Amino acid sequence: MFGLSELAVVLVVIIAVLAAKRLPDLVRSAGKSARILKAEARAMKDQDRAPETPETPETPETPGTPRIIQGETLPPSAPASGSAERAGDTPPEGRPAR
Repeated sequence: MFGLSELAVVLVVIIAVLAAKRLPDLVRSAGKSARILKAEARAMKDQDRAPETPETPETPETPGTPRIIQGETLPPSAPASGSAERAGDTPPEGRPAR
């Protein structure tokens, strides 16, 4: 009869044989997870050490504050000459035609 230790060894060998295909992927994903965790912990430690300085002195960036991006406003384009105007052909006011 098998004892408890022999049965454990047989089970470990069977699991190793059946899981041999997936074992490299499992180890690779565990390594990626460990690297990500380590990088995040390092970033949090660096963030705690660094003094709080805003990106621009006059407008500090806080969560929930909308950012203003300077751009160019285009007037609505006129319909092409000779085309029949139907409902839905013209874009709404203030929006450029596509």
